[in-house]
Parts: sequence; structure tokens; C-alpha cells
Amino acid sequence: MPRETFGADFPYLPRSEILDFEEIDAIVRALLPLGIRKIRLTGGEPLLRRDLELLVGMLSRHDVDLALTTNGTLLEHSAAGLARAGLGRVTVSLDALDDATFQAMSDSNISVNRVLEGISAAQEAGLGPVKVNAVVQRGVNEHAVVELARYFHGTGVSVRFIEYMDVGSCNGWSQAEVISRDEMLKLLHAEFDLEPVVAQELGEVARRWRHVDGGGEIGIISSVSEPFCGDCCRARLSADGQLYTCLFASAGHDLKEPLRAGASDSELRELVTGIWQGRSDRYSEERAEMTEDVQRIEMSYIGG
Repeated sequence: MPRETFGADFPYLPRSEILDFEEIDAIVRALLPLGIRKIRLTGGEPLLRRDLELLVGMLSRHDVDLALTTNGTLLEHSAAGLARAGLGRVTVSLDALDDATFQAMSDSNISVNRVLEGISAAQEAGLGPVKVNAVVQRGVNEHAVVELARYFHGTGVSVRFIEYMDVGSCNGWSQAEVISRDEMLKLLHAEFDLEPVVAQELGEVARRWRHVDGGGEIGIISSVSEPFCGDCCRARLSADGQLYTCLFASAGHDLKEPLRAGASDSELRELVTGIWQGRSDRYSEERAEMTEDVQRIEMSYIGG
């Protein structure tokens, strides 16, 4: 989270305002019949949540693909415990292999080596296939595209490059800083022999290519140059119980209050069904036509 906003004196929510693990599990249980097949624990940084393994254990009892997205800084010492609790796989955010660029992108003083050690620990714990997510910003880390692809070639780690997005309202986003999917592919094709991979299911956000030599896969998420709002099937539940129907949403829908008021599973399903059927989110498609700024929820609240 941005240091200038979330300093030592920031008034964080009291514990009572945050969903406890039983409440998160109750919402998941209620909504499973609506077709949930994947659950991802994200953030912020989910490994900062105390006793996270307990939540993983609860959610792993459901018939879902259970994954976690992390910055990797705490992964080395938590990977084995998460695997024992029932986590299926992890995705690690890593925007560059050199410390200077990585620290500038992540606003941290953490070394890249610490993240790489976390990735190795995840692989050893069986939390795979491990994926690496790299946001690519013009003038900052475009050199990392080929470097990351080269580093993870043949390791079993899949790298996914993400076009720089205007998530939230505080990252100073500019269209000029976006490296498009086509530009990334041009960089990659100059060094690697790649062939496209056919999507396996509706709603895949990454277009994928495989190394012809068998060295693994590369993906590109191009929500700026090629939006995929039409088949989006993701909802996001915040720590304080708000349901968001879009990564670029301005507001959420409160599930905590009805849950704590005693709503039944069927009542929660009916509430969420109405929200989902009434959604009209397509910010990525409308972005180019918008003439005024729209206040959007920060990614640190609802994850990727």
C-alpha cells in the first residue's frame, strides 16, 4: 500500500469491522451453488493476516481451486504450512529481477532474492504450478519482459505480463505508460520461439503462448489494449464484507450486515444473484470514451 497514505498513524479498521474466518467461509459456502469454481486469497498482502492457514483449511474443504496471490516476501517461511493446510497453488508478484527496478515498482526495500527464495519454497511445497505476475510500465521496467521470461524458462514457473492499468486513483496512471500486448509479444518473439495456446475455459484473463522447445508458458493480460469485460466472471469480497463486481468499481455491495443479521444461505444467494444479474460493469471498454475522472476502489482493498 502507498507509504504516504498508509503510514504508522493510519486509522485501520477495528477487528470487529473485518470478516472473521468463519464469516468468510459462510459466504463461500452459501455462494458455491451459484457456480464458484475458484477462490483466490489476495490483498493487500494476504500473508500478513494472522493465522491464515486456518482460513485455508476451512476453504480447502470445498470443491474449489484454492489459490493465493502474494508479493512473496513472507512466502519462504509460510509455503509449507499453507500447503499442509490445503492451499493448491500460488501466484507471486515480481515486476523485475534487479533490485532497483523491483523496489521502485513495489515501493519497498525488499530484495528480489527474498522473493525468489519464496518462489522456490512454494515449488518445494508443491504449491504449483507457480505463476509470476509482472506489471509492465513504459519507462520503468520494459526491460524486465525478456529478462523474466528468460529467467523462468524451463523452471516450471509460468510468467504472466500485465498491461499497466489505472486501478484505483492514486497511481498517477497515464495511457502513454502502457506497454501493449503486441509490443510485449514483439519483444518476446525476438528471443523465443512461441506458439499460441487455445483457451481452456470461458473467462480466462490471460492470453497464453508456449515455448516450442517445451520450456513452459507465457501469458499476457491485456485489459487496456484488448478488454475482456464481456466474459468476466470474477467477483471480489473485501476484508470488510463488501462484494465488488469489477476491479475498477467505485463501490461495493454489503454482505457483512445481512450475514451478521442472520441471513440464510439461500437469502445470501438471492442477494448476490440480484447484484450479479444487475451488473453493467465494463470500465475497461469505456475507458477511452470517458471525459472525467471516476473515483475507483484501490487494489490494496480488493486485490487483483
